[in-house]
Formats: sequence, structure tokens, C-alpha cells
Amino acid sequence: MWKRAAIYGAFLAAGTWGLQWLDYQRLVRVHSGDIYIFLIATAFLALGLFVGARAVGSTRPTRFDGNPKARATLGITASEMTVLLEIAAGRSNKEIAARLKISPNTVKTHTARLFEKLDAKRRTEAVKKARELGIVS
Repeated sequence: MWKRAAIYGAFLAAGTWGLQWLDYQRLVRVHSGDIYIFLIATAFLALGLFVGARAVGSTRPTRFDGNPKARATLGITASEMTVLLEIAAGRSNKEIAARLKISPNTVKTHTARLFEKLDAKRRTEAVKKARELGIVS
């Protein structure tokens, strides 16, 4: 009984496949121009994606260097730069002193020198000018 059902199933599947193949052949003959246009459009799409990915994907973001020329021109030392980065991160003098393991008075001295060098009166103004110069990201 199972053999007979399997044989009938195989014949039905083969018949269905044959009918679908014939329908596909008729569809291709009727709409051959549309199929050619679709294939050409697909090829141009693939080519455009490939070329676009090569052209745009090759640019890599440049590493932020902190504008060493501006730092040298202003005379900002490495320790002052470290304090400036901490100020830009929004930390207070006490937090900066604790993170850098220096005295709060040293932080105040570095901050005062930064204000002089950047011609700023407030921390926010100093950070703004440093960002404009490209010293801080």
C-alpha cells in the first residue's frame, strides 16, 4: 500500500514539475524583453554597488592627532594637555587631581596657564577654543 502511494506521489510530482516547466517556458517566450531588461538592470545594480563600495569604502577615518602644531605654537605642555583633556571630559579639579594623582593646587596652576595660553576666562571657553583649534576632539 505504501509503495503504491509513493509511486502515485512521484508521478504527481513529476507531472506538476512538467506543467510548471511548460508554464515557465511560455512565460519566458511572452515576456522575454522584460526578462532581458531585468537581467541587465540587475547587472548594472551589482556593478554600481561594487564600484560604490570600492570608491566610498576605501576612505578610512583619520586618527585624531591633537594638532601638535597648535599645541607647540601655544606652548601647551604634556601635563597641561592632560589636564585640558580632563576638563573637556567635564571633571572637577578634585576629580582631575585624584585621577592624575597630583595636588589640586597643581591642577589649578595648569588650569590658570591654560586659560592664559588659550585666552579664556572659563573652563567652557577654554574647551571651546581648544576644540576650534583641533587640540581636543
